[in-house]
Amino acid sequence: MCGVIGIVSNGPVNQAIYDALTVMQHRGQDAAGIVTWGEDGLKQRRTNGLVRDVFRQRHMLRLKGNVGIGHVRYPTAGGAKSSEAQPFYVNSPYGICLGHNGNLTNHDELSELLIREDRRHLSTDSDSEVLLNVFAHELQIRANGRLTPEQVFDAVEALHKRVKGGYAVVAMIVGHGIVAFRDPNGIRPLVVGERNRGEGPEYMVASESVALDVLQFERLRDVKPGEAVYIENAGVLHSREYPGEVQHTPCIFEFVYFARPDSIVDNISVYKARLRMGEELAGKIVREFPDHDIDVVIPIPDTSRTAALQVAYHLGVKYREGFIKNRYIGRTFIMPGQAERAKSVRRKLNAIDVEFRGKNVLLVDDSIVRGTTSKQIIKLAREAGAAKVYFASAAPPVRYPNVYGIDMPAASELIANGREIEEVQEIIGADRLLYQDLHGLIRSVRHDNSSISEFDASCFSGEYVTGDVTEDYLHVLEERRNDVAKQEREAKRRGVVTSESPNARKPKPAVGM
Repeated sequence: MCGVIGIVSNGPVNQAIYDALTVMQHRGQDAAGIVTWGEDGLKQRRTNGLVRDVFRQRHMLRLKGNVGIGHVRYPTAGGAKSSEAQPFYVNSPYGICLGHNGNLTNHDELSELLIREDRRHLSTDSDSEVLLNVFAHELQIRANGRLTPEQVFDAVEALHKRVKGGYAVVAMIVGHGIVAFRDPNGIRPLVVGERNRGEGPEYMVASESVALDVLQFERLRDVKPGEAVYIENAGVLHSREYPGEVQHTPCIFEFVYFARPDSIVDNISVYKARLRMGEELAGKIVREFPDHDIDVVIPIPDTSRTAALQVAYHLGVKYREGFIKNRYIGRTFIMPGQAERAKSVRRKLNAIDVEFRGKNVLLVDDSIVRGTTSKQIIKLAREAGAAKVYFASAAPPVRYPNVYGIDMPAASELIANGREIEEVQEIIGADRLLYQDLHGLIRSVRHDNSSISEFDASCFSGEYVTGDVTEDYLHVLEERRNDVAKQEREAKRRGVVTSESPNARKPKPAVGM
């Protein structure tokens, strides 16, 4: 899960990219980066940290130019090293910078081919670097003198034929322009916008439409699956749809959790989708728990508020805010390790006792992934005096790994994997647990865009739309990217664990970004 930005403007873009990254900070809190190009050449700043911490005044002053790209990163794979902060850069051909949101499922194969046949060097385990080098190689084959949009599009088309997985990409070809493209399944989101302030058109591409809104760009449209958009430095926009096979299957978890509610993704309002999730969930509760004794509905802030409001309305019970959120604690879902996530819940949420004392409470959350947060929140509710604690998820049980850019690589870490709902209920300590149905979730999201026939719902269904995900692949992925493996890599990076340690494992190259 990451956020990407690209802007071609008639004036400096440094502050605009900074502002856009700030409103997309929810998509990645590990690292941030900006690259700009202007009369003084290429300028960049990228390292670990939040946007506000990575970019100081001295950095912003150096980031001169009217063309630039930006990235916020959560490392679903690779590592957390500052060297893996994006955008990445290669100097041939032309010089290319690239930021990527997603995961490649054929990372290992591509890495080997790039080194052995394409004669390209890889410095990190990140599949974003692999993606950059594939694009650079394909562009170099076709480049002859002055770069044309056709050459750019041909290179992207060739890339699509080699690369598998979910990816939304923004790249700067130094001195020429910005190219953005989506995988042929359209799994990861990407939108393009336009602004005209009297000096000619300015263009922007971003992971979410909210970034366009903040900078007063008009949302033109979503980038189509497999489509490439090329914006020349002079402000001319070109596009080409992918002539190969496409199947629009956007990631449904964008609507459940990732995207901001004020974003529009693939012509679907995230806010309205979450409203309908609440309606569907209320219907499920009425069917399965018709004689309920719920006194109050309380959301788990923030992403479940919209659904919880609808649940309360349709059940005819009170809606109350029962938890106060410390906004200076990051999203617990993307924190490394169960222990850290559990500890962070206590720091992040504080219960308002009066809303719980002596009441039968229905807690509504957007989803239950590892169960750590849910268990801790239920414990908080009981400590605050709740008589009974019911728990409802606006999403179905997460039973399978997601390999396209969501940090759910290890099936063993998913609380619903291999368990019945009653078992999950017992583990998290709820008096009753209710899940949304998958068909209800799909109906909630697809409502605004009937042209989308399917979604990537692999974490719920176990069906992987790229067709190349096998049991062996998932096993290798789990070994590389489970919490223990991540902790060991981080400890080794910090020098806490050495190769001589009997508990140290040599990390394998990571799959995905």
